[in-house]
Amino acid sequence: MNQKVFVNRTLNMRKIKWIGLDMDHTLVRYHSHAFELLAHQTMLQKLVGKKGYPEQVLKFPFNYDLAIRGLVIDKKKGNLLKVSRHGAIRASFHGTKVIEFPVQQKLYKSIYIDLSDQVSYSSIDTAFSISVATLFAQLVDFKDSPEGATLPDYETIAVDVVQTLDESHRDGSLKDEVARNLDRYIIKDPSVVAGLERYLKHDKKFFILTNSDFHYSKLLLDYAINPFLKDGRTWQDLFEVVVTFSQKPRFFYDNLRFLKVDPTTGAMTNFDEKLKKGIYQGGCADKFTKDLGVEGDDILYIGDHIYGDILRLKKDCNWRTALVLEELDEEIERHKEAQPHHNEIADLMEKKQPLENKLVDVISEKVETGKEADEKVISDIQSQITDIDKRISALIKKQQASFNPHWGEVMRAGNEESYFAHQVDRFACVYMAKLSDLFEYSPRTYFRASRRPLAHEIALHLELGS
Repeated sequence: MNQKVFVNRTLNMRKIKWIGLDMDHTLVRYHSHAFELLAHQTMLQKLVGKKGYPEQVLKFPFNYDLAIRGLVIDKKKGNLLKVSRHGAIRASFHGTKVIEFPVQQKLYKSIYIDLSDQVSYSSIDTAFSISVATLFAQLVDFKDSPEGATLPDYETIAVDVVQTLDESHRDGSLKDEVARNLDRYIIKDPSVVAGLERYLKHDKKFFILTNSDFHYSKLLLDYAINPFLKDGRTWQDLFEVVVTFSQKPRFFYDNLRFLKVDPTTGAMTNFDEKLKKGIYQGGCADKFTKDLGVEGDDILYIGDHIYGDILRLKKDCNWRTALVLEELDEEIERHKEAQPHHNEIADLMEKKQPLENKLVDVISEKVETGKEADEKVISDIQSQITDIDKRISALIKKQQASFNPHWGEVMRAGNEESYFAHQVDRFACVYMAKLSDLFEYSPRTYFRASRRPLAHEIALHLELGS
């Protein structure tokens, strides 16, 4: 079996008693291109109808490739940024137009930005956010044109776009359309149901923890789960506890009360008893774990939202975490496609390094001894390095062309991890492209993290030739 679950921290599934699942984009997968197109169109309609934006914006086409997960919106300057794990800007666009490096240097002085400054910056860290970044970039372009003079400043545009998306989720604009066209937006995956049933045989207990309301959750679960169950069973037979409208990430750190949900009518009543099998709304992690009699590390929670599902959970609880990253399958395939270019780059770098070392030695000797160096030798070395750099630059462009045409890889920013990849590494014990990838493994699997060599260890291995 090809590796499909990737391990940041060792995870022994034998010790996991409860497995929690987010619903949207985790337990129930979406056709993301179709859903993001719907979100894009819905936001435009609200911007025109409620925010007074000009009707010309309704003609904006939706281009899924304009953004990737992990980008940062600079709300004040109207830019999209791709940053490394350290917050260093590695690529930038003003609206949909690339910012060349000399211009970027003038704009930002330092190439590093403070990502804790949430007034200036916001992250595109969910599958639901691609349409936000795309629309923001298009509106920036429009504002910069003569026709867009009436638009507010970039920061207000960013706020307006996010507010309209949030409103679209709250008021049913998106969910009602999904409900009318389930086959267009929702993926049915029988392997997920088979995996749930397999894990139940090993005494694993499942719960759902979702921010969606009960009626929408029931609609999707009826559609995506029930058709693959036999003997009149439903999704309610698979899950011990279902928590809807959980208000993640508040669920993990606040002290909200649970409400009991009637699965027949959806009616809610106050609930002050000990949790048992059933459907609830709201609540908090502290009561959840105490009532079920489990420790945090008995629970594995799987979600797709790096902030709402994983980051705050890891900081505020000691549950184990898994991230679903739906871009991962395509990213891996693109890596395979780009591997020949990567190998050529590595070969050229091996040829370049001795030349750089020689150039350093020649110039250092000239400076330290005061002797005249052979300028022809220096010129020749520099010429060879320049030639190699040109070849490497061309190969890097070919390599990146295998990925997103605007931004390249999701998980890398140049040679470094992207900031998004850093968040995945820091807060997700394991990650995978989809839930069914986990279910291909035995419920008793011991996922071992690989030993990661430190910089000095790598240098030592190279020195020893190992």
